[in-house]
Amino acid sequence: MASHPLKPAPKIQNVAGRDKREYSKSDDTALVRQIRETHTPGRSHLVDVKPILHVIDEIFNRSSVGTDGGILLGTHVDSLEDRTSSLSYDVLLQGLSYLIQKIYIEIGRQCLNGADVHVSTMELLRFLSNYSWEAKVVLSLAAFSIYYGEFWLVVQLCTTDPLAKPLAILKQLSDLIEHAASVKPQLEAIDNLIKAITKVTKRIVEYADMVKLQSQYVSEDQPPLMTAMAHIPAAAYWVIRGILACASHISILTGGRYEYVASTTEVWELSSLAHKLNNIDGHLTSELETCRRHIVEKTYDEDYKNLIHLFRSLHLDNMKNLRALISHKDDIQPLVIGRSQVKISLEVLRRKHVLLLITDLSLSYEEILILELIYKDQQNRGDFEYEFVWLPIVDAAVWDEAKKDRFEDLKSKMPWYAVHDPLIIEPPVIKFIRDYWHFDKKMIIVSLDPQGRVYSENAVHMLWIWGNLAFPFSDEKETALWNAESWRLELVTDSIDPEILNWMDQKKYICLFGSDDIEWIRRFTERAKDVAKRAEIPLELVYAGRSTATKEKIRKLNRLIDAEKLSHTWSDYTRTWFFWSRLDSMRCSKAKQHKTIDNDDILREVMSLLSYDGSDQGWVMLWRGSADTVRGNGHLTSTTLDDFETWRLAAAELGFLPELKKQLKLRHQPHHCTRLIIPGFGPDIPDKVVCTECGREMEKFFMFRCCTD
Repeated sequence: MASHPLKPAPKIQNVAGRDKREYSKSDDTALVRQIRETHTPGRSHLVDVKPILHVIDEIFNRSSVGTDGGILLGTHVDSLEDRTSSLSYDVLLQGLSYLIQKIYIEIGRQCLNGADVHVSTMELLRFLSNYSWEAKVVLSLAAFSIYYGEFWLVVQLCTTDPLAKPLAILKQLSDLIEHAASVKPQLEAIDNLIKAITKVTKRIVEYADMVKLQSQYVSEDQPPLMTAMAHIPAAAYWVIRGILACASHISILTGGRYEYVASTTEVWELSSLAHKLNNIDGHLTSELETCRRHIVEKTYDEDYKNLIHLFRSLHLDNMKNLRALISHKDDIQPLVIGRSQVKISLEVLRRKHVLLLITDLSLSYEEILILELIYKDQQNRGDFEYEFVWLPIVDAAVWDEAKKDRFEDLKSKMPWYAVHDPLIIEPPVIKFIRDYWHFDKKMIIVSLDPQGRVYSENAVHMLWIWGNLAFPFSDEKETALWNAESWRLELVTDSIDPEILNWMDQKKYICLFGSDDIEWIRRFTERAKDVAKRAEIPLELVYAGRSTATKEKIRKLNRLIDAEKLSHTWSDYTRTWFFWSRLDSMRCSKAKQHKTIDNDDILREVMSLLSYDGSDQGWVMLWRGSADTVRGNGHLTSTTLDDFETWRLAAAELGFLPELKKQLKLRHQPHHCTRLIIPGFGPDIPDKVVCTECGREMEKFFMFRCCTD
């Protein structure tokens, strides 16, 4: 807008305020009170500001200072996508265009009159008193964007457009390009101030959106939103004040004063105002983040309580519970078959028994393989009694490509359902799983019935011990199975080695043993074979490894034992792993049944074997038939076999197993060292453990171990 012909071009006001003390007034109670007194919003003046803000962005994006300090001529016109073409302009045609034009005229009038910038700001706030804070700033910024856009439109086109050239002459802008370097500091300061104004404007709009969309979680009269909203009036004041400051400088350039070189002080005032607004933006952003965290905490707390309520209630089917766990973000197809990328709806699980496989990304391939054998066993029998669903628990804060690749690799090995993305499992769900189902790194399998009720908080132990015989994997079924169970060779080895069942039918003695000391293994197997020959008993030796040995060490020992023909081995490491996992599952399952070694024979035998394995002396367990057995630590058994000639006749008379048991008891020393190493954390760890050898309570230590195979 050109200067009035009868007036000299207005002298640039002290745009940040005539008195530097004005800067401090944004934090002054009196100023804030004045600002608030201008605010009397009404429902009839509601404005959807987002489409207007979108158009403002387009204007500012296409108006700029050249990077070389000169005037940018038309570069943005062809380089930016015309995003406004798809907008509906209805919102701008319902009286708002007229209002924006009135604000535009008011901004021009204030610039021409050289009015005090603070007074002008307050006048504009009073003029917009009936509008919300976000509407005040967006409408004012829209009016200024017209003012600013017209200036740049003429400047950019005056050398090429026949209409723009005479307009530039009348506005006295035709020589501005030639003298662009002299006004470069001013233009850059204006540009920086506009960016700061726009940022704060958008932040004020974000606050308004938060109040509208999250009113059930935040209230304007309650912290933290109350604290944040207290700064909005002052922020709106400084946005409008910044707009008027920019307009004042543009009016000077429009008045043909291109030869005018702005003083350092005046450029500093624009920069200081930009700095002030950037500080406001930083503060509002911080407060906004506090509000968002508050909302997230409230929503998470609500979702968490909803989960508790759902799993305590009765339902017609399992859909509500599964959606709350897996599909909270309204993802209508949250599942995939592990080895496929085709997304699947939760409907495939409706009214089915569901086993939720809950792990982190340390899930082992051995665990997947055993679960696959169990899963396929039900299918091979023609039964589809249940479905697995893998819910990997990950930390979204450290989710990266390496973890994503690990997830995809594990998923690709699963023939059952899995979530297509671990991040759809939200924090309230993870908290619920940890708090109520006691998940902590170690894999759990939560059994749900067709109505979504929890049958068992961890069915892993049932699956490991009995496989599909434990269906429907309820706590009641677990109790019933134990009531019918006894300590027998079939329980110990299950179907890990079918050859063992053949040996049982042939009435052979079967010796399971373990250690990771190859020299002890050589000595023991040599003695055992020699004693069996002299006692004239058919003996088969089976190396079962050691639970604490690494995968690679077990494989190496198996190769040596096979090469030297010392014993029968389980060349597939998965069998060794499963043998020890089943024993530990027996311990965990018995603990859940509140059994102790004093009142449960099976638990006593399991704890004895695990304790022997924890020592460095090896272990031996000799069976004949299904239930006739004797066991001992490796060192004691070896020395007892060394003295076989002293008890050979007694063995022939009483029987080899009974006499061996008697000899082990006679030779047992009161001083011994037994260790029990229990993997994992959580409810599976007993408060105290009694030594199965002497009955004393064992000392408790913590061990941290990293094994890389």
